[in-house]
Amino acid sequence: MIGLKREDKRLKQKPLKLKTEIMAIDDLAKKAAEGGESEIRYLSQLDIDTQATKKFCRFKKYGIKYVDYKDPDFLLQFVNEQGKILPRRYTGTSLKYQRKVATAIKRARHMALMPFIGDQIK
Repeated sequence: MIGLKREDKRLKQKPLKLKTEIMAIDDLAKKAAEGGESEIRYLSQLDIDTQATKKFCRFKKYGIKYVDYKDPDFLLQFVNEQGKILPRRYTGTSLKYQRKVATAIKRARHMALMPFIGDQIK
């Protein structure tokens, strides 16, 4: 019996009026487009310059053919504070040169020119 009473209450709820809600949102959108205050704050795209600096492969740009493992100062640009190799999406290096940088860093570590794990290297 208790279950039936709960079901009856659910059935008696009023259905949502979708057309009026959509119209209300459209009115808010028009108000926001005109520059007036509205509840919807970011209806249009924000004017934030997300890609201010375009990533580029510095090896292709400067014509560097060989990544020297004996130059740890240059290789430190591709390593974070913990000593981890930075991925391509951060450095912008192309795949070909990212592989060369990774092998050069590993060789420099093996030759003790760079630390494997650094406590605040930079």
